[in-house]
Amino acid sequence: MRLVAYSLVTLLLLPIFSASAADLGPELWDRPRSAQAVMAQPVVKQAVAAYQANSVVRIVIVHSARQDAQLQAEELRAWLVALAVDSARLQLRADPAVTTLRLEVTE
Repeated sequence: MRLVAYSLVTLLLLPIFSASAADLGPELWDRPRSAQAVMAQPVVKQAVAAYQANSVVRIVIVHSARQDAQLQAEELRAWLVALAVDSARLQLRADPAVTTLRLEVTE
């Protein structure tokens, strides 16, 4: 009976910790950045909250193959590290199909 209850709880919590992805809007790059401006982005808030809630969560910053997109991804990574996200749990990944920066939260 306990095994069934634990399995049910695990299945109910699974959607909370499954991989999720959201695009970061271009408005962040239209003005000078600050820690407050970066953390004010809903996508960043959600990714950091998932990171803080689960010690195995990784944040993947997906960017296009364009040089400016890669530079933006690297800057966002630097901001996240400055905001106490462990660099070992951050990853950059180029994807030619992506048009904006995307944050993926994975286990």
